[in-house]
Amino acid sequence: MTKEKKQKKKKKHRLFWFLVKIQILLIVVVVGIVFYYNYGGYAEKIQELRKEAIELVRSSDEKYFVPSQTGTIYDANGEVISYIKGQKEADYVDYEDIPPDFVTAMVSVEDKRFYEHNGVDVVAIIRSAKAILESGELSQGGSTITMQLARNIYLDNGKRWERKIKEMFIAAELEKIYSKNKIMEFYLNNIYFANGYYGIQAACTGYFSCELDELSLSQIAFLCAIPNSPTYYDPIVNIENTLSRRDRILKSMYEDGKIDEAEYSAAVAEEIVLNPAPSEKPQRNNYVDTYVYYCATRALMEMQGFEFREYFSSEEEKQQYDEEYDELYSVCQKQIYAEGYKIYTSIELDKQEALQTAVDDVLAGFAELNEEGVFQMQGAAVSIDNETGYVVAIVGGRDQNLGFYTLNRAYQSYRQPGSAIKPLSVYTPYFQTGKNPDTLVVDREIENGPAAERYYGEVTIRKAVAKSLNSVAWQVYSEITPEVGLQYLKNMHFANIKDSDYVPSTSIGGFTKGVSPIEMAAAYATLENDGVYRTPTCIRKIVDADGNVVYESSLQGERIYGETEARMMTSVLQSVMEEGTGQEAKLEGMPCAGKTGTTNSNKDGWFVGYTRYYTTSVWVGCDIPRKVDDLKGSTYPSWIWRQYMTYANEGLTPLNFLPYAELSDGFTEEYYPPETETETETETETETETGSERKSLQETEASSENEGVNEPNIDNN
Repeated sequence: MTKEKKQKKKKKHRLFWFLVKIQILLIVVVVGIVFYYNYGGYAEKIQELRKEAIELVRSSDEKYFVPSQTGTIYDANGEVISYIKGQKEADYVDYEDIPPDFVTAMVSVEDKRFYEHNGVDVVAIIRSAKAILESGELSQGGSTITMQLARNIYLDNGKRWERKIKEMFIAAELEKIYSKNKIMEFYLNNIYFANGYYGIQAACTGYFSCELDELSLSQIAFLCAIPNSPTYYDPIVNIENTLSRRDRILKSMYEDGKIDEAEYSAAVAEEIVLNPAPSEKPQRNNYVDTYVYYCATRALMEMQGFEFREYFSSEEEKQQYDEEYDELYSVCQKQIYAEGYKIYTSIELDKQEALQTAVDDVLAGFAELNEEGVFQMQGAAVSIDNETGYVVAIVGGRDQNLGFYTLNRAYQSYRQPGSAIKPLSVYTPYFQTGKNPDTLVVDREIENGPAAERYYGEVTIRKAVAKSLNSVAWQVYSEITPEVGLQYLKNMHFANIKDSDYVPSTSIGGFTKGVSPIEMAAAYATLENDGVYRTPTCIRKIVDADGNVVYESSLQGERIYGETEARMMTSVLQSVMEEGTGQEAKLEGMPCAGKTGTTNSNKDGWFVGYTRYYTTSVWVGCDIPRKVDDLKGSTYPSWIWRQYMTYANEGLTPLNFLPYAELSDGFTEEYYPPETETETETETETETETGSERKSLQETEASSENEGVNEPNIDNN
């Protein structure tokens, strides 16, 4: 026997025994499962789930798939802000009126064996399990269209095995009662397309303002891309993600032989232009509605025990969190739009109107529009009631009467904060080490640090903040370390602190991603609240259609800074208003504290400040950052802040801020900085902009209101 034949025989011998071992292992596993099923109490439980599934399906009829309830959003005084209209019944489309490409696209991308299985696709489940074993991750799903329908109509999206088993039984029962075409009809009329649109007709009207039979193949594939993850594929804020999945769907249709090469190429090349239908809601509520939906959705997630996080030890951990978040967010958002909830908020419509008016009035001189017809120059602002911690007004952009929901920059956009970040991550943490407003520091030139036309030499911390001296902030931050300074921001749930931010330039606002107006408002409200942080929200209570309280808010405070240190910072920020860069924002007759912020080339301007009554943050800039000659924290943002806060504090008794304790030994033992986290942060795509995606701003942006500044400075105002 030749050596080659011996090797072949040896390989066959090994393969034979390998297969034998596999078979023995499978027998052991099957026997174990049978034993566990019968003697572990699962047989009885599964039979119970099957019985419940059958009862659910048989107790419902076709009307069960076209629910229509109207919810209501109320302001702080119990007045109606707007209605959440369930329009499923009016938008319901019979199967014969559904464009065939919708069916083809969904089958191709969601359930290729839809017309072959009986509700549960065993082949797909095995394929999914095989993919997990080979790659170590879930790359292929096992849920059929019928199972997805079962989940959407009858169940929640919980991860427990009982839910999955019950979902299978419901799917199998549905297939016994209804035809495949009817199931597809139910499915396409009930899936969620983001932004309150349920079913293909609502999505078609909502995004393209046309009839179903007017949609192109490319537009149909675009719409079919959304339901897989309505948050990630939301066309309003994440259109690039939607387009990418559209292309994958078209490729799948081409590979399945459902469209030819010419149709595929033309559909991929077609430009998608959103043409949203005019909203029935008053435009002044645009930013309120979107923020209410966001907060209410997260409130329902909280009720289901979801733990919100911003930072993770690995990319895998973050990916798993994102998947769980998106899935539950989609389910809870669907409840908001479909369950007829009454949502009671903290929004005060008079202040909402005053804040919107302030943004519109101050920026009225900027009339240039982008390609989407939206003002190039934008502003966003958030106002918080300091007594309660609730948001009373939120403006995500200028009012244009566009007639559809647009980007809410107040909580969806992240921008460089400039010097407005200094009180939060530099100076109040510095006070925690025993320093005070009168501590002396030296304003001087630093090698590879921020440059200035003039250095003041020895100054107090109070003067350094009032003059917004970058050199001092850089030195102080280096002393306490970026690890300690940034931890304070992370403890206040700033969502976009990156590994690349642990550098001295973040002391003056040079972040990789940046911050949002809502984050800044909540953080400055923490200073006014003696160092106790409260997670910002506008939701007080959610009541279902039967009058049951589904959710009731109870803002719990979390100590971030010591009381004395927070009051020290407030005192210093009063000096900013009296003799520093914040003089343009100063209120007449009402004690106030605040800080300006301006970024490199005057691309972003901030003013964040507070009285004893309200904290308000204001950002001004363009969606795609560009230089605006006279944009500084001390110009447009300060003017918006002053106009609104004058109204908000009108008629209120002037209240001085509480004094801080004089520390005889120069140190407080009241509170110490928390231990810094060691887990690494992974990149997240949470930044959203109108138009093309903003480039990363790790160019350490810089500017100055009162003196010339050279790169790589960030801000000096």
